[in-house]
Amino acid sequence: MSENSVIGFPAATGVGSMPGGDAREAAKTVTGSLEDFPFLPELPARGPGADMIGRTAGLLVELYARVEPSGWRLGDRPGRDTRRARSWLGEDLDALEEFTQGYEGDLKVQAVGPWTLAAALELRNGEVALSDPGACRDLAASLAEGLRLHLDEVRRRVPGARLVLQLDEPSLTAVLRGQVRSASGYRTHRAVDRQVVEATLRDLVGVYAGGPVVVHSCAPDVPFTLLRRAGAAAVSFDAALLTERDDEAIGEAVEGGTRLFAGVVPGTDGPLSDPAGSVMGVRTLWRRLGLRPGLLAEAVTVTPACGLAGASPGYARQVLAHCVRAARSLADNPE
Repeated sequence: MSENSVIGFPAATGVGSMPGGDAREAAKTVTGSLEDFPFLPELPARGPGADMIGRTAGLLVELYARVEPSGWRLGDRPGRDTRRARSWLGEDLDALEEFTQGYEGDLKVQAVGPWTLAAALELRNGEVALSDPGACRDLAASLAEGLRLHLDEVRRRVPGARLVLQLDEPSLTAVLRGQVRSASGYRTHRAVDRQVVEATLRDLVGVYAGGPVVVHSCAPDVPFTLLRRAGAAAVSFDAALLTERDDEAIGEAVEGGTRLFAGVVPGTDGPLSDPAGSVMGVRTLWRRLGLRPGLLAEAVTVTPACGLAGASPGYARQVLAHCVRAARSLADNPE
């Protein structure tokens, strides 16, 4: 088991984004609903710089990005888009600090991982950084330093917390399969070698020696084995997208000490099942894998299927509370 593969996360948390643009309201909801495992909310409805790519671009060290009609593009110096992203992050941190006075426990902080960032940020020529191996290396190094500084700041504001870093990698499978489209849209960029992808993630996980790292993807075909080898303590995914092809990799991950952040509650408004019904698929998976039922509560954290930016505020509050109740159902009735 790797140093970062630590069983012992609380039973429920969120993914990252929340609806609306009020940082204090979002922090109040998250800390009130998830008393054992809150997270730093992201509020993309505020616009460019609050979206997940812009927010993470604002963390980069000695690399800067600005908004172009085609998306975020790297440039030479910080401009108003960088300043806006950093200002909104400052508001979010102020709100989190206000509602976590005296808090001691796990606290999750999210950022876009190096491969999804490389698939989204454009170079000067309009192609994404993924097209240039040197640019990918520079981006990963800048991200590592930016995350180190960001986590130091969160630690200063919430000194009693054990920080859990979540890397959002929804484009990872497309990167591995050569499915990221070029600027023209007529071709795709070459698949990145799996060993290069794994090594880059391992280096980033290694930089964060202060606690466990979760890798999140709400896309199909999450590469569980690669992420486990890269040192991820947990893998976060949309449980509705799993197929039996994933069984072997998931079973090996659990037996190796990797925790599963199972996204089982829909992220957009709709009727919610009873809490036990929400985790029925997890119990079915467990039986199919032949894993010990008593291990369920130790190995699974319950989350929404993805971020809640597209939900109404009332539904977002319901979902977070529902995740807590569903996790309790898993613990009380593992079979």
